[in-house]
Amino acid sequence: MRQFAGIEDIDDSLVRPVLTVGNFDGIHLGHRAILDTVVGRARDLGGSALVYTFEPHPRKVLQPDRAPRLLTTLDQKLELLAEAGVDAVIVERFTLEFASTPADVFIRSILHERIRPVEVYVGYDFHFGRDREGSMRMLTEMGPRLGFAVTIIPEVTVDAGDVNSSRIRELLGLGEVERANQMLGRAYTVRGNVAKGDRRGRQLGFPTANLDPENEVLPASGVYAGWVRLLDEGRPDRDRRLPAVSNVGTRPTFAGGDRVLAEAHLIDFEGDLYGHRIEVSFDHFLRPEQRFDGVEALRAQIGADVEQARRRLGKA
Repeated sequence: MRQFAGIEDIDDSLVRPVLTVGNFDGIHLGHRAILDTVVGRARDLGGSALVYTFEPHPRKVLQPDRAPRLLTTLDQKLELLAEAGVDAVIVERFTLEFASTPADVFIRSILHERIRPVEVYVGYDFHFGRDREGSMRMLTEMGPRLGFAVTIIPEVTVDAGDVNSSRIRELLGLGEVERANQMLGRAYTVRGNVAKGDRRGRQLGFPTANLDPENEVLPASGVYAGWVRLLDEGRPDRDRRLPAVSNVGTRPTFAGGDRVLAEAHLIDFEGDLYGHRIEVSFDHFLRPEQRFDGVEALRAQIGADVEQARRRLGKA
């Protein structure tokens, strides 16, 4: 997948672009409905499936005190777009100057004159231009006059509700990872480097990888079953996936304070991951975080968590 650093970076290699525009945080099922349509139409037309997205998220520039915590990092978003079959992505640096672009100028000068798409597909809640003044009606009226067709992709529903990033954040905040994962179409993942901790897990017989998270959203405090994927080249092998039990919380048995930590015990793994970059998935909620009366009670519960995780992950 090719990546362009903004609209000024585009060259003549984009053939008959089939375009979609948006933030695409999370790349959930609603986004996939748009992306699958764009990729399918690009293949039918012998063109390029193209995504035009923004970094940082516009609300982090326009309303930083009300900006959403993002589900995916830019790296994750680009990888997921590539996995969806997208041929190229334009990552536009979002600034106050860019935000002042009138909606009609955005359509005419950016979409038409610079990208020159043959077809444009956007979600049902798409707004654009200065003060979000650009409407579906404006796009569907101006597009054909300029030479490109416009199609609005309807919402995707799960559990009788629209799939959207806000709803997924809410479910993760409640620890309802299975429902959030239904809307994502995959398990929610968090990336980061493995940092040195206090080695309490090792003393308990269950060493953990302490994550310094890159993502802005952690699920609610609790214990989860999932997988750890190794992201670095070398040994252990990149993209190796290992079953894990993860804990998110403040470790109340040890009076850990208010800081929320994320750590993962890799089941049946022996090795040193300090300094490695990993990705932790949260596939199943096992139990809330709780305070135990002593180390032995905690050790016994972690052992039970590991066995439950084995069963939930098909590794029993």
